[in-house]
Amino acid sequence: MIQSQRGINMMYGKSIRMERITDRRTGNAVIVPMDHGISVGPVNGLIDMRRTVDDVSNGGATAVLMHKGLIRYSYRQSGRDVGLIMHLSASTDLGPNRNSKVQITTIEEAIKYGADAVSIHINFGSEDEPSMLEQAGKISEQCQEWGMPLIVMAYPRGPEIKNSYDPDAIAHCARASAEIGADIVKCSYTGDIDTFRDVCRGALAPIVIAGGPKMESDMDILNMVHDSIEAGGHGVSIGRNVFQNKNVMGITKAISSIVLDGFSVEEAAKFIK
Repeated sequence: MIQSQRGINMMYGKSIRMERITDRRTGNAVIVPMDHGISVGPVNGLIDMRRTVDDVSNGGATAVLMHKGLIRYSYRQSGRDVGLIMHLSASTDLGPNRNSKVQITTIEEAIKYGADAVSIHINFGSEDEPSMLEQAGKISEQCQEWGMPLIVMAYPRGPEIKNSYDPDAIAHCARASAEIGADIVKCSYTGDIDTFRDVCRGALAPIVIAGGPKMESDMDILNMVHDSIEAGGHGVSIGRNVFQNKNVMGITKAISSIVLDGFSVEEAAKFIK
């Protein structure tokens, strides 16, 4: 069957934009999300946005992720070029249901801001899961129409979720995100290579790991990153464990060396000593 020119253009558009947020050699990604301000307010590491973006870009990050209002204060002011992912959904910890994410902007607005990709957040298992799934389906359709890559942040969170790091629950969230149409799925690391390998195999779409809460040591971060790649992951989307690090550029270089260059944890650790 012959593809229409419109379909070909959309396919090329998405492929070109994917190359702006990933490493062309490996297809892997080092994403630093900076969308925390809506959820929890102004946190350390996200005050001097220009410096933080410069540090992670010079450290080798392939993309930064933020809400539209931060772009004017931070994006591409100086330093090495880096991809831009605009986040479309939000909630605040001040609200009655922090697990309910709503759409706050559009694909068209992301294009106007020059974004290379967009992202959404789904809390599977929450009371508002149906509306988030409906919203995600519409956004996925629009991303396909515009040739815009879609990253889905997928977490098991809700009244019936006993353990948000349960491998089966994470695997379910990852697969559901791929079935919705995610080009990249962000999920939590399960804690060991074997179970995370099952997550990656079952998802079909490329998986990047979240950083989670602030970790106790840099070596804990690097070991987690290394093991996730060993299991078949395609990179990271780590926020506070990068931008709140005492050496932001150094930890980004260390993570990037593992994800993009295949360094061992010991080889990568030299960047943070």
